[in-house]
Parts: sequence; structure tokens; C-alpha cells
Amino acid sequence: MPGRIPQSFIDDLLNRTDIIDVIDAYVPLKKAGSNFKACCPFHNEKTPSFTVSQPKQFYHCFGCGAHGTAISFLMEYEHLEFVEAIEELARQAGIDVVREQGSVSTQPRQDNLYAVMSQAHAFYRQQLRSHPQADKAIAYLKNRGMSGEIAAEFGIGFAPPGWDNLINALGNDAHSLAQLNQVGLTIEQDNKKPYDRFRDRIMIPITDRRGRVIAFGGRVLSADDQGAKYLNSPETAIFHKSNELYGLYEARKALRNLDKLLIVEGYMDVLALAQFGIRYAVATLGTATTNEHLQTLFRVVPKLIFCFDGDRAGRDAAWRALTNALPVMQEGREAAFLFLPEGEDPDSLVHHEGKEAFEARLEQAMPLSRFLLEHLAEQVDLSSEDGRARLVALAKPHLNRVPDKVFRHLLFDHLAELVNIDTQQLKNLAEQAPKQPRTTFNTPIKKGQKKKSPVRQAINLILQHPAAAGSIDNFQFLTKLELPGAQLLFELLEILSVDPHLNTAALLERWRDRPEEVHLLKLAESHLPGDEQTLEMELKDTLAYLGSLINSQRWQFLQQKLVTNGLDEHELNEWNQLLKDNSTSKGN
Repeated sequence: MPGRIPQSFIDDLLNRTDIIDVIDAYVPLKKAGSNFKACCPFHNEKTPSFTVSQPKQFYHCFGCGAHGTAISFLMEYEHLEFVEAIEELARQAGIDVVREQGSVSTQPRQDNLYAVMSQAHAFYRQQLRSHPQADKAIAYLKNRGMSGEIAAEFGIGFAPPGWDNLINALGNDAHSLAQLNQVGLTIEQDNKKPYDRFRDRIMIPITDRRGRVIAFGGRVLSADDQGAKYLNSPETAIFHKSNELYGLYEARKALRNLDKLLIVEGYMDVLALAQFGIRYAVATLGTATTNEHLQTLFRVVPKLIFCFDGDRAGRDAAWRALTNALPVMQEGREAAFLFLPEGEDPDSLVHHEGKEAFEARLEQAMPLSRFLLEHLAEQVDLSSEDGRARLVALAKPHLNRVPDKVFRHLLFDHLAELVNIDTQQLKNLAEQAPKQPRTTFNTPIKKGQKKKSPVRQAINLILQHPAAAGSIDNFQFLTKLELPGAQLLFELLEILSVDPHLNTAALLERWRDRPEEVHLLKLAESHLPGDEQTLEMELKDTLAYLGSLINSQRWQFLQQKLVTNGLDEHELNEWNQLLKDNSTSKGN
């Protein structure tokens, strides 16, 4: 397994990268003052509101709120994973991705595996056209209602009967056999002669988000076949089924502006729906919907519809999907659940009732909030006070897993209505733990000055001009400051004291996938007027003011202790001295 990409490499890569060049290759940019502008690639608009800052190496859309670094842009626009985006930027920069322990990227070796899969795919497709027994495969596809156009678009093929057709076609030398084994296309047991994994099956290629074939699904041609009905490739270096979704690449290719995705349970369902013009379906590959699946899908669309059988097994599977979805339900995301009539699956139902009726069902899909509370309410007696209390207890851990405040508040509203209690009272009862009280200070505000957080201001100054922090060396006091954000401010200054050359983008990447990331990105969108010298002086003044608050906090702590438990002689002297200092500063 390849080593981790060190942070120092990511920092250096972002310093080598110009975000203008990266984005301009996909979206033509025009100079607009000190920034660059374009129509946003993430939503439809006529007037450009997508702005790219070269000094910050940061983009922001004032229309839809999209924002981030060059890495973020590739992840969102090309739907790449973080490491894939790093590899793409490194490729553009003409450098190798360095891994920890001195290793370099395993990309060249993996490229060989992708090449083998591509050759195998070409072989299976050719067999569907030319093999003497291909007629039975074509008849099967026609019987399933699949047209030649859909079969071609999804790259359907045929693995003929026999134990070594693929081996003979792609090479039976030691090197070729080793590669076929690495990608799971052959089986070798007890040092015996290897043989083809897929035999006498319809072959369905599984592609990654770039359209590269990474695995296959094989479907038997006859119900009388003694083998498994469906056979998937095993896990390999390029195929991890808990991360991949069948049909996602094809959906994005068919519909550039996707607004929703339908998650079904099998790839034959995806193919059947595509045959009827429903081109936004994807399928998991024999696993439950994972957190990785959901993160990938929500990067592509804001709405997901889960489709399950209406029986108990289907509802249990839906509940597992719901519990996985709760932690990723952030602002702007939506999920719903469609339960099909008994005995039906998407394949059979769309054939019975057609596209229009099937899509009408999708419009009536049950929202996540309704499914969550109805499922829990089935387990209690809502007519009794004990039953309603039990419902609150059951719902509490689920509601507290939702990160988005607005969506969580709506869930509390629905629950409050069910148990007939005031929403705020319910929230007070159901929150995981009482919030720690924040220490407040009677800090004087200068006339005409708006009250604002000095910690937030200092963080904003650093994000706008990281170089302004270069001359700051006295910031250790922040570890003792009991104010929201003080620890984050300390971390920023500590990082820049070690790496003063970091730009805004590299600094933001240090907080990727951390809770503070969303707040830092929001601050990075703003603009503070003033040159570097002015901003550096403002940062120093702000930090000096924060340093003065340490004494205020210490005095308040001693004052509280004086009232409750009393002070020893040393503490009493300290209390008196702090009181004098405070009086002196006020007199000045």
C-alpha cells in the first residue's frame, strides 16, 4: 500500500501551481481588476459571479457559494478524490508525487493494471460481436429489453464458455498471467494452472469516475446455470467496491448538469432505467451505501433518492442507508427514499409502467426526515406519555449526528410536533450535552467602534495576507486564552512560524476535512483593504489586545474563587495586583 503524501509536498505543489492556469484550462477566465472572473461552472448563470484571486490562490462564486483551492476545484469539477486531485496537479507540474518513507507514487504500476483491464474489455466486446456462441448472449440482452445503442454505450461484452479464452488472448507468459491475477481476471488455486474467472457470462464493465475500467460484473445467461447469478471482480489495487458506484461515469457523461441521482441495488436496474431514458441512476456493488459513496455522490449532485424494495429487507437496507447519510447531511443537501411495490424492482417496474409513471413515483419519494421519524415512531406508542418520551430518546442520537444546524432544527420541529412539546424545550432535553458557558468580559469599546471578535479578526488578517504573520514571535499566550477560536489562531501562527512562505491556499489545505475548515473558507472569501505593512501592524495590535485579556480572565477566575472558596495569601496578592493594573489601564 502506498505511503501517505507528506504535507510538505502538498505545500510545495500549491506554491508551484497557479490556480489561474488550472481553472482557465476548464473555464475561460477574464481579468477583472485585481482578480479574474467567469460564469460559474457549478451553477447556471448569465452574469459572471465566479471570481478567482491569484494572490490568495482561491476561487469563490458569489452566486452559489462554491469556493476553495486548486485542489478543491479539481475535486468538484472533475469529481476526483483528494489524492487523485493531488496526482493531477503533480502531473500538470511535471513532478512525481512523493510518498512518506521515500516512496513515489505507484501510478506507473497502476497504469499497467488499467491497461490490462482495457484490453480485457476490448476482448469481451469483440466476443459479443464475433464469437460463435454470441447469439445466445445477444438474445438474452434483447429479452431484457436492451437495445444495441445502450449495450454499446455501457460497453457490454460476452465472456465465452471455456477456461482460458482470456488468458490465450492477452498472453499466457508469466508477466501477463501475473497482471491478470492482480486485476482479478484469473483464478489460481494450489499452484495449479490459472483459469479465467468469467466464463459464459454477459460482461458489464465497471468504470471509475474517469471512465477507466476497473472491474467487471458477470451475469449468467440461463436461470438453470449452477454458478452464481452475478459475479463481481474481487477487490484489487484499482477496485475497492465500497468506494465505487456503477453508472456514475455514464450518468455524468449523459447529463452534464445533473441535479439528482437515483441509487438502486443492481447494475441491471441501471441499464434498464437508461433504456427508458432515466439516465441518472447508479448502483452500489454488492455493498450497503457507505459514507464514501455518499461523499462522492454529494460532490456531484445536491439530491439523492434511494430506491429499495418495500418489504422488510428493503426497509432494513434503507434504514442502514439513512444512518450512514445523517453525518453528511450538510447545508444544501437532500435525501429521499422510494419504496417499490412488493415483488418489483426498478428493472421490472419501469418495463411495466414506463418512464413517466416511474418518475412520478420519484417525485413522491419520502423525505429523509419523514422516514427517520416514522421508522422510530413505529417502535413506540405515541398515544402515551411514556411512548412519546421513548421516541425522543430513540431520536436523540440520530438527530445529534446531523451536522447542519438548519436541517437539525427542522428535524427537531417535526419531532416536537409528534410528541406535542415546544421545539426549544425539546432541544434542551435532547441535546447531547449542555454547552460549556463562555467566559465574558466587560471590555470597553471605543466610541464608534463595532463590537466584533478580535480572535476572528486576527484569523481573517492571517488568511488574507499570511506573510503578515511572519514577524509575529510572541503568541504562546494564546494557549491560555479562553476565547472561541484562540486555539485555531495559535495553530495558524505556529504553522506560519515554521513555514512562513505558505500562501492562503496552502494554509487552507491544512484544515481540509476538519470542523474549522468551513469557517476558514468563509473568512478567506472576504477582502480586507490595506497594504501589507498596514495589515501586519493591525495584526500585531489585535494580538496585543488579546494578550491583555489574559489578565482579565485570570482576575475573573480569582474573583469567582474569592466568593466561593476564598483565596490563599499568594492568590490574594495576585488578585490585588491585577485589580490595580486594571484600574491603571482604565485611568489611561
